Amino acid sequence: MKFGEAFMEYVNGNQERFTDKCSHVEYKRLKKVLKSCRACRGLRDSCPRAAGQDELGNQTRLDSEFCQCEACPLCDQMFFSELMKEASEIAGFFSSRVRHLLQLHIATGMQRYMICLRQCFKDDHQAMAQEGQMLIEYVTMNAIALRKILKKYDKVHRSVKGRNFKSKMRAKHIEILQSPWLIELGAFYKNCDEPDGPNLFSSSFSCDLNAAEPDLVFNPYALSCGHIFCKLCACSAAKVMVFQGLKAANPESKCPVCREEGVYGDAVQMIELDLLLKKRCKDYWKERLVDERAEMVKQSKFYWEIQAKYMFGY
Repeated sequence: MKFGEAFMEYVNGNQERFTDKCSHVEYKRLKKVLKSCRACRGLRDSCPRAAGQDELGNQTRLDSEFCQCEACPLCDQMFFSELMKEASEIAGFFSSRVRHLLQLHIATGMQRYMICLRQCFKDDHQAMAQEGQMLIEYVTMNAIALRKILKKYDKVHRSVKGRNFKSKMRAKHIEILQSPWLIELGAFYKNCDEPDGPNLFSSSFSCDLNAAEPDLVFNPYALSCGHIFCKLCACSAAKVMVFQGLKAANPESKCPVCREEGVYGDAVQMIELDLLLKKRCKDYWKERLVDERAEMVKQSKFYWEIQAKYMFGY
């Protein structure tokens, strides 16, 4: 079965109750846009390189480089604007549903009491695990659809605009396979002790700042650019105290890996991943906890000493 048929079967099939509430890639409609774009075909056929001809009109073998013909404005307007809208809606829906699911899983206080009371009448644990599985399938199918339709665009136009569109998605933080919420969802699934859960990440997760000497991440935070750091490492890179938190970072502070600005304000605390590491690497986790607390005490003492000197002049 071709992917287009499999994708439409997914949208209209067993997942219908779930996908009715959310956006998905309009794969079939976007393929029609590419097929009906006669102007694009005319531009391609009139280009000597695309037609396999040299400057004198002699037939020559097509090389592996892309034709540099100007793309069709009509196709671009319909295709890329539609795809950007769909990708934004998919990323927004996915992150909001995952956040809601994880809030229920790590609930405390009265919310935790209400969930425990409700479990007497309904198996919430199983329902949450099923929703997690559906979200994983949802994001996987749409990611494949995006990749395939962009590849088809480049094939039709003999261009690299589809490839470049992926870079735009990453810049706008709507590349769903690079979302920290996907990692959190995978950790949640393993924390639910689901034996057949998907392996969305390596069992050895390291801090992106220590790539040369990989070490397990502790108290992980994902910056809005997608890179994951220990809280201590992220605060050090942002030049803020650990007890102040990443919200105190200068808006112009850059990610130490990709050098993107303004990535600390919307950082995501990856609680499920931390719980998974706490469960599977107990001794290591306890050791890192002691180290982080000691560093926090050291920084707090230094901070208040500076404040005292400033206020009282001694």
